[in-house]
Amino acid sequence: MAFGGLGRKGLEKELCGKVTDKFLELLLHGMDWAFRLLEDYRKNIEGFKGRYLFRTAGGDVAVAATFKDGDMEVNEEPTDDYDWNVRITFKDSAALRDFLFSKDQDILNSLLKNEVEMDGNVSYIYKFGFMARDLSRRLGVG
Repeated sequence: MAFGGLGRKGLEKELCGKVTDKFLELLLHGMDWAFRLLEDYRKNIEGFKGRYLFRTAGGDVAVAATFKDGDMEVNEEPTDDYDWNVRITFKDSAALRDFLFSKDQDILNSLLKNEVEMDGNVSYIYKFGFMARDLSRRLGVG
């Protein structure tokens, strides 16, 4: 069985080893589908506009998400001139994985440990974290 074109072994590598573009893309596309399918969840983005750029310092991960007009769009190949409201740069793939899977997404702790660098409006990160936690709660995994 293929998972987003990864296959079972590829998915295991994404979840248990190095996080790459595919994992972050799958996560963001999952959020997008949840907004489409769950009316209550979609209320999180009503009237919200925001552009996120997620990347690693080494450049092995780069994906963007845009929220506008009650919709979400995932950009799997953002360019250097991508117009973002907040850019989150993770030290490496491990820092990205640790941040995404931490129970409380402690942004301050990640910043203090020099694992994450943020440019732009930090309140967008809290909004994204809320939406991610809300979705995981709804799915029964958080």
